[in-house]
Amino acid sequence: KQWRGQQGIGISAAGLYALLTTGKPIVIVSRTDPAHSARHYELRINTRTNSPEVLVDEAVEWDVEHGTRVELEMEGTCRGGRTSIDAYLEQTVIANPHLRLTYVLPKVPEPVVFERAAEELPREALEIKPHPNGVELGLLIRMMHESKTITVKQCLIDSFSRVSSSIAEQVCVGAGVDPLEKASKLDGDQVEAIHKSLATVKVLAPPASCVVPIGEDLVIAGLKRRFDAEFFVAVTRPPAVYRGNPFVVECGIAYGGKLPTDEPADVMRFANRVPLQYQPKACAMSEAVYQTNWKAYEMQQPKGSLPIGPVAVFLHLASVWVPFTSEAKEAVAHYPELLREMKLALQEAGRRLGTHLRARSRAENAQKRRSIFERYIPEIGSAISRITGE
Repeated sequence: KQWRGQQGIGISAAGLYALLTTGKPIVIVSRTDPAHSARHYELRINTRTNSPEVLVDEAVEWDVEHGTRVELEMEGTCRGGRTSIDAYLEQTVIANPHLRLTYVLPKVPEPVVFERAAEELPREALEIKPHPNGVELGLLIRMMHESKTITVKQCLIDSFSRVSSSIAEQVCVGAGVDPLEKASKLDGDQVEAIHKSLATVKVLAPPASCVVPIGEDLVIAGLKRRFDAEFFVAVTRPPAVYRGNPFVVECGIAYGGKLPTDEPADVMRFANRVPLQYQPKACAMSEAVYQTNWKAYEMQQPKGSLPIGPVAVFLHLASVWVPFTSEAKEAVAHYPELLREMKLALQEAGRRLGTHLRARSRAENAQKRRSIFERYIPEIGSAISRITGE
């Protein structure tokens, strides 16, 4: 299912960095139920054994009914600009409209507060079985060998989503494997034949219940929290599939207002609601924006560049497996299915923006013509008076 984090090393790295730079442990206060007292922990990571060491574990009074607070103290350089901490947090509130965020920047006494734009939490993503179109050979070998008492056919039905009895039969026949043979007794060549056969059998797309998009209304609400603009539009594409993995692409555009008029568009990239700040040129999301013909939507666009004007573009990829270009999770890989959905979302939002801009242009032209007529009304009035004598 869709997760914000998938590897679990982020908080560990943050705690380790705090320990290395200040020597101070992670301080945690947590309570799961108002009927129970809160617990206070101080935690340190042992870098030799890569294991946690609990220094303090005690009950404390806390005026919060339930929740968790984590404190880290670390040394670092707080810089401004596109990759700054405040830019990251400001983008985070756009993709998480249910979040109320308060933060204090160094040398700025007043805290910055973003009130929540939605009172309901997003629905929880449901876990589904892997789809046969996206399974790797190594994972398939492990599935077969761990099925101690069931047949190959039953293993395929139980292990994958959208695999029925007839589809499992087709896979076994295509691989030249007896459907009633024990799955754990297959050798490597037989499993490889099943893996190749899975790619040739037509299987329904996996269910999209494992993916939770933000939604068009909440994308607009998030953009309104961040930008003082005159026009907002959002598009959520229908669920699609790449390599058996369901995904949803969402796009939002903010135009006009106080956005700078002579700068390239502000492109914000998100994967599972998390902002991506680095390697924009290597990301499929940026590539989709570059490949879109913004001139068709009444925007200026130098060849091979971002559109110029008071516009901010929001792109979000929600998926059970986001194909990043590296372990750093800084840019999305250029899968054709992803690029296609991103461009379709941008084009649909661009058409709505173009309709708005053309309507505004017509209204401005009508107002200009009216002002010209109004300017000559006194002259016309006096001329008609001389002609008619009235």
